[in-house]
Amino acid sequence: MAVVSRPDSAPGSAASSGLQEMARRHLWMHFSRMGSYGTDHEIPIIVRGDGCYVYDDHGNRYLDGLSGLFCVNAGHGRTELGEAAARQVEELDFYTLWSYAHPRAIELAARLASLAPGELNRVFFTSGGSESVESALKLARNYHRVLGKGQKHKVIAREIAYHGTSMGALSATGITELRAQFEPLTPGGCHVPNTNLYRWPEDRHPLWAATAIEERIQFEGPETVAAVILEPVQNAGGCFVPPDGYFERVREICDRYDVLMISDEVICAWGRLGHYFGCERFGYVPDIVTVAKALTSAYAPMGAVIASDAVAAPFMEGDASFAHGFTFAGHPLSSAVAVANLDIYEREDLCGHVRATEGEFRQMLETLYDLPIVGDVRGAGFFQAIELVKDRDTKETFSDEESEDLLRGFLSGELYKRGLICRADDRGDPVVQLAPPLIADTEQFEQIHDVLRGVLTEAWERVGKMKTLPASSPARLRRSSL
Repeated sequence: MAVVSRPDSAPGSAASSGLQEMARRHLWMHFSRMGSYGTDHEIPIIVRGDGCYVYDDHGNRYLDGLSGLFCVNAGHGRTELGEAAARQVEELDFYTLWSYAHPRAIELAARLASLAPGELNRVFFTSGGSESVESALKLARNYHRVLGKGQKHKVIAREIAYHGTSMGALSATGITELRAQFEPLTPGGCHVPNTNLYRWPEDRHPLWAATAIEERIQFEGPETVAAVILEPVQNAGGCFVPPDGYFERVREICDRYDVLMISDEVICAWGRLGHYFGCERFGYVPDIVTVAKALTSAYAPMGAVIASDAVAAPFMEGDASFAHGFTFAGHPLSSAVAVANLDIYEREDLCGHVRATEGEFRQMLETLYDLPIVGDVRGAGFFQAIELVKDRDTKETFSDEESEDLLRGFLSGELYKRGLICRADDRGDPVVQLAPPLIADTEQFEQIHDVLRGVLTEAWERVGKMKTLPASSPARLRRSSL
């Protein structure tokens, strides 16, 4: 692998201090509690990357166990991707796809169509994940409208699922805390239970959650429902995998009620689950796929909506047009980087590497079951989660205050301090999520294990102290278990 390797020397303290001051004064970070940063709590400043690792402005090395944000799949420091962008600048720096085309976008669209399953042959480029979901939802509505079914506008998504932050995508996102502060949202978002199998009663039918989609379509009225949007493995809540037959049943339901099936693969595509597309792992072919993130391994912003020939057909005749677009969608530099990134995938068989090593990765995580705080280990490919519990026998979870103290008061900072970047999250029940670059192997798995074991052992000691304190609030509501 061609990666950049430099000495681990730390930048001068004056330069580091200057960056901290400028960041606190001017940089508005995303999803961040800006008030928590100060002279006693620095903003983490990442200055370079190399393979599976990144380095901060003090020269400290961290295993990037989240691939940036589920996106640096080919690993950091791939100079050939930068070189591809530089060559493209020499040829064509920018041109829009609004009524024009350029070679790299054409070549990339054909490449994606050749990789996508079924008849997913038409590629509409975007600049990122939320734009891809927004575009897919607009396409679903418009598709039905041009066929004379304009009342079909609603989208059914799953509880706790994250589908983006733009107003349309947010209507599909099933996380109350993210939605509430921006309401009223784009109308039409409807939600059904997810597949958090760990929280299901033992006697629940394995296709219960799929049947819930049909029941919601019937409740809303099939004539009003445009699409169902699902991730192959649901991210928010902690890597919820589907039970056997789930997606086959959803596909049948969508066909029965003339509802488009959207597979949101902003995270799950490009090898994360061991296949170019997550739907391939679970044996279904959607009508629309949304992708972004690792399409370029995050070396340049890019996303895409890949639609079936049938969905695209009404917009390919006469004076019809899908009146939607973005200035930088299909940017020549991003397209060139994406083509080079896919060359790396093919040359190094990154999907095959994930399939060959995911068992070792998972077994390593499952050795942590001897820790009382570990309730569940779940996921697929290089996309895994550990659910943390207060009592493993009863699966008792934590109150909001306990979760705040455990995750933000200890776990996140301690994992980082010990050299592991991952996600400690409580958008459902508390979990630790791991999604290392697809080049990770035994050395990185062992490092992940060693850090997790030490930190989770200490976390359990904190839980013991929690149990001696009077309860201040009830355990958090688990909509995933309803």
